Amino acid sequence: MAEVEPAGVVRPARSVRYRLLAIALLPMLVILPLLLGVTVYRWNEKFDATLISKVNGDLTIAHQYLAHILDNTGEHVTALGGSARFRDAADDPAALKALLDDARARLELDFLYVMEPDGRLVASVITETADRLRTDWPVIQDAIAGKSATGIDIFENADLERLSSDLAARARLPLVPTPNAVPTERQEETRGMVVQSASPVTLGGGRGAVLVGGILLNQNLVFIDTINDLVYREASLPEGSQGTATLFLDDVRVSTNVRLFEGRRALGTRVSSAVRAAVLDEGRTWLDSAFVVNDWYISAYEPIVDSHGKRVGMLYVGFLEAPFTAAKYQTVLTIVAAFFAIAAASVPIFLRWARGIFKPLERVDATIARVESGDLSARTGPVDSQDEIGRVAVHLDALLDQLERNDQQLRGWNEELNARVDERTRELQLANRKLEATTKQLILSEKLAAIGEITAGVAHEINNPIAVMQGNLEVVRSVVGDRAELAKVEFQLLDEQIQRISQIVTKLLQFAKPEEFAGVVDRHAPGLAVADCLPLVQHLLARADISVTLDNTAARQVLMNRTELQQVVVNLVVNAIHAMPDGGRLTIKTHDSDREGRPGVEIVVSDTGVGMDPELAAKIFDPFFTTKRQEGTGLGLSISQTLVRRQGGSISLASLPGEGATFTVWLPEAE
Repeated sequence: MAEVEPAGVVRPARSVRYRLLAIALLPMLVILPLLLGVTVYRWNEKFDATLISKVNGDLTIAHQYLAHILDNTGEHVTALGGSARFRDAADDPAALKALLDDARARLELDFLYVMEPDGRLVASVITETADRLRTDWPVIQDAIAGKSATGIDIFENADLERLSSDLAARARLPLVPTPNAVPTERQEETRGMVVQSASPVTLGGGRGAVLVGGILLNQNLVFIDTINDLVYREASLPEGSQGTATLFLDDVRVSTNVRLFEGRRALGTRVSSAVRAAVLDEGRTWLDSAFVVNDWYISAYEPIVDSHGKRVGMLYVGFLEAPFTAAKYQTVLTIVAAFFAIAAASVPIFLRWARGIFKPLERVDATIARVESGDLSARTGPVDSQDEIGRVAVHLDALLDQLERNDQQLRGWNEELNARVDERTRELQLANRKLEATTKQLILSEKLAAIGEITAGVAHEINNPIAVMQGNLEVVRSVVGDRAELAKVEFQLLDEQIQRISQIVTKLLQFAKPEEFAGVVDRHAPGLAVADCLPLVQHLLARADISVTLDNTAARQVLMNRTELQQVVVNLVVNAIHAMPDGGRLTIKTHDSDREGRPGVEIVVSDTGVGMDPELAAKIFDPFFTTKRQEGTGLGLSISQTLVRRQGGSISLASLPGEGATFTVWLPEAE
């Protein structure tokens, strides 16, 4: 809404008031909430990443403990088989049985026996062990071949029965229906996950045999509780959270401290289908939130591989997610409450300050409106504000007094000015002729600018038919099908020429409007950016039989968009390759260099190609100038020079006919 002042002056109603209110309230009610929102969002991401990092570290500890069990079992079995006590008892079955019994108790093994290479049992700590046992396990085959081995293997229930009925019974677990698990018709898990170690030994008469020992991990609560104690020691988690560890055979929990309810462990429950697909099917390590039995946990799963190289189970650690989520929400609510409290306290103060500004300004504005309507006697008068606004009001009244006096003087000077009009008219005619000459020069400059706009427009318009040609070319390939191979060369030529047109259009756009193609600058080491360029031109180097020497010694960093720097280097390298059609040597160096007291970095690209004479070298950076009549657009080096100069750098050329060329790019060091 606008109000009309006298003498036709139209002024926006109370614009100063609203602008000052916006200035006063915008930081508190708009900008600060946005900053808080971004901060909370970033904090939430960091918080979640910290939880994932912790559970990953917990999984590392559990993995190391499992590896420690494997190593210890292998070392103990190997040491027993090679001990003097074993050699002394090898010929006496009773002494050998006593030695194995003692070693089993000391090493905390579930089974320990000696068998011949054909599987016949020699001695065992378990009296009910079968007379003939399997020998096709990879670890036993390695021991028969004379090499100690240890690994995790999955024993069928019949295999466990041949060792011990107690082991077979311990491995048997009824499956518990579990939400989110893969559907199954199995009612129980009867297999056993076994840490098995075998070592070659010698019996009486020089007979070769195998000493085999192992631990059944099913329902091995000492094993899983030790992992949990190592990973989640007392006070390692906040109050209310709980650390858990689990060993899976396939997707069944065979050893765990996760509880179904108080006093009963979740043995026989199964992992969710999403975790199973990621870990067992794809072999990935799961680091994320997961539903474990009856609640959400920050979880880490990794696959367990048996001696055959197959994924047969998983190792899991994790901790309850709910306390962390509650702490996160509590922190966010605290921040929001603090913001509203601060806003409630500060907004009235801001409004009072704003009122102290716009009230005097409104009086000054009303005075100016009266003066504009012709009342030269209008004055603001004294105001309460003693700051700059108050001083402006005083100065305005003084200026209005002076304006009134000057008005009288101006009226007297009017006649004198009229007398000088004719003289000034002649001078203006002369100035007008000079202005016409200047106008012609401006028109020429505008024409050059229009050429750039036309170039950009033409380039944009060319892009549309290029896209249509490319799309229809693909349609033709699809329609022709297998017969497209008959015109493979023609299709390839069409692809190459369309790509060339696209590159020319891109360069025209970059030449016409380089500011629209400017990238985000950042700090980086030029040596790394140069090294990343070589794979981009590797196919050209291989085809031209060119050797490359790369010498990166620059220790400084430069401030430039990485893609633009690589564009400059790739353009120089491609030009060097084209200058060596019969092969040669390409040398790329980066080193620190100072110019005119400014620290910087030089990137030197040298070739052993045909070189060029001084007259040609003087034109090499001109737009649309090219020596590659069939392939070039003449924009590559011009664009490269624009990109380098935009960062305060320079690019130069040193070349002689038959002696190759050396391009030197200098960029200032990033401050």
